[in-house]
Amino acid sequence: MTVCLHTLAFIDGLGGSEMVMIFFVILLLFGGQKLPELARGLGKSVREFKKATAGVEEEIKKAMEATPEAPKPRLENKPVTPTAPVAEPKNPFITPPPEK
Repeated sequence: MTVCLHTLAFIDGLGGSEMVMIFFVILLLFGGQKLPELARGLGKSVREFKKATAGVEEEIKKAMEATPEAPKPRLENKPVTPTAPVAEPKNPFITPPPEK
């Protein structure tokens, strides 16, 4: 199994001896029998993640390549004529003339 350098780029400060020590501690914690199951589960999750990201990328490409729909015709703005006479609003600051 070859590990590319760009996959471990986030572990910039770790050297070879530190990595061996980490793998040794993992081996002690999980044991020799659980380690293959752990690696298999990790591989499946990485594969599912890649599949999901590929699906999202494909949807974005389809959306970008799709032809835009023709614009819908706009409705004309016709003036609205009221059917009943509209009462003028009352101004509260003007007092009405006295009734006789």
